Amino acid sequence: MLTILGFAMIATFLVLIMMKKMSPIAALVLIPAAFCVFVGKGAKLGDYVIDGVTGLAPTAAMLMFAIVYFGVMIDVGLFDPIVRGILRFCKADPMRIVVGTAVLAAIVSLDGDGSTTFMITVSAMYPLYKRLKMSLVVMTGVAAMANGVMNTLPWGGPTARAATALKVDAGDVFVPMIPALAVGLVAVIGLAYVLGVRERRRLGTLALDEVLVTEKETETVLVVAGGTGTPDSPAPGGGSGTTTGTTTGSDDADDERFAALDPDRPTLRPRLYWFNALLTVVLLTAMIMELLPIPVLFLLGAALALSVNFPHIPDQKARLAAHADNVLNVSGMVFAAAVFTGVLQGTGMVDHMATWMVDVIPEAMGPHMALVTGVLSLPLTYFMSNDGFYFGVLPVLAEAGAAHGVTPLEMARASLVGQPLHMSSPLVPAVYVLVGMAKVEFGDHTRFVVKWAAATCLVILGAGILFGTI
Repeated sequence: MLTILGFAMIATFLVLIMMKKMSPIAALVLIPAAFCVFVGKGAKLGDYVIDGVTGLAPTAAMLMFAIVYFGVMIDVGLFDPIVRGILRFCKADPMRIVVGTAVLAAIVSLDGDGSTTFMITVSAMYPLYKRLKMSLVVMTGVAAMANGVMNTLPWGGPTARAATALKVDAGDVFVPMIPALAVGLVAVIGLAYVLGVRERRRLGTLALDEVLVTEKETETVLVVAGGTGTPDSPAPGGGSGTTTGTTTGSDDADDERFAALDPDRPTLRPRLYWFNALLTVVLLTAMIMELLPIPVLFLLGAALALSVNFPHIPDQKARLAAHADNVLNVSGMVFAAAVFTGVLQGTGMVDHMATWMVDVIPEAMGPHMALVTGVLSLPLTYFMSNDGFYFGVLPVLAEAGAAHGVTPLEMARASLVGQPLHMSSPLVPAVYVLVGMAKVEFGDHTRFVVKWAAATCLVILGAGILFGTI
């Protein structure tokens, strides 16, 4: 019964948010609360929620101060050279912009943290997508998939969890998977190319002037150089048809200028550029080396960045206020997700779901348990946390595989396959940073990305089998 209710709860949540019948925060809180009462454990709802909040509180703290830290770094101009480099490649070609999104997200993902990746990627690319009326779900989808592939880095989390759960070396798990993961990343970039070409056909070929100037120009001119002239169905966050003539100004206040490129914004601190660069390198190095817990590192980094770049208290307050919306949205979403995960785990639903999944595997599939694990990693890492999958389900699957001669290393590698889809799971806090900053409805993002992310996962699985690592 708990198995059925667990799947029903997840399905109800996904259907309601995709149909936009409830906001994600309300759905994450009210649906699990209702199911908790339905299974007869309403009296323990408080305990489940507190347990969930306790488990996710460090994540919420990390996200809060990471948003402040990287928000300040964007304000002071640390990432302007990267943004300009990507934009020089992108010009105003929608195809190049989408490919540039994938490349930028993959590069920034080297720090191992999805939230910072999404903050930097969206901050750099959002103005272009808005100005050219491109689909914002294309941006969020491509960024999430690129980050999902790169999330398999040993310091990203899943690889370390798989290695710990099966008591094998993380290097032995990851290194042989590099060719398959490289194929997955190429697949994401290839998909970005296809999606970009589709956007180009929808919008026409545009030329963007005065974007990279260092003068006091803040207006952007869009000039149509060509296009089909046939409007397609509008995509979420985008426009439809072909723009004609010259466009100046904007419909929205946040479109008034390219904030990330405005060379005269008052928050720039060019004299402190190398200090900020060094601080960021030290922070990321300390995070990778695990010198301190990540929330503590970002708390210290945010405090230091604010104090040095904005020594006057009114200026510090202004910077905090500028990023308050993102902080509140993300932290609120994380604590709401704590209700969902707390009920799933506390009621035992997740355990029953995992056991059922293992039990339904036919005995004849025993020798192919690595393949089975790779396929199961798609739905299981989407519907549960990485901790739940790697520490709860993977050891059970590995035992079944060991009985048929499948090594723990093969099982660990196969378990990484589902990460491109996992990064868009409603249980991943970072995805709310992505959709929140991009001003995209979570349901729209989900509808768009699931099929492409699942296809990317299957490409990685196929490549792993082809290279003999799975």
